Amino acid sequence: MASTFTLVTECPVGAAAMFDASLDIDLHVASMGPSHERAIGGVTAGRIGLGQTVTWRARHFGVWFTMTSKITALDRPHRFVDRQVRGPFRTFVHEHRFDDAAGGCRMTDTVTVSSPVFGVVAERLVLVPYLRRLLRQRNLTLLRSAG
Repeated sequence: MASTFTLVTECPVGAAAMFDASLDIDLHVASMGPSHERAIGGVTAGRIGLGQTVTWRARHFGVWFTMTSKITALDRPHRFVDRQVRGPFRTFVHEHRFDDAAGGCRMTDTVTVSSPVFGVVAERLVLVPYLRRLLRQRNLTLLRSAG
């Protein structure tokens, strides 16, 4: 069974700027300093696009992981979806939505994840909060760069 969570970030800049920043591999790497995350295959720098993949290498929970994600949907500047095509999760789907709001936009991240290692209880108590913290950290970096 998969776990789904949503993170909403209010942004003082327009949807197009946040959309573009969210697809930027270099900004993602900059936001993931503590996990030493690096792009090691596919699109490894600049902006990723529809149908393209990126392979990430990162250390989480003291273990090195490799995961390949593909952009499976893209509707600039409103929405895109990245989905794990190879890696440690049974399921990992991240939908990014960008809606205009007063003075900027609302960025909504919806992540659906299931792990072959964690049971559903540990997934919700450990993995989901961990991923939520990573997304907050990433979104702060995106806000700083786009603002």
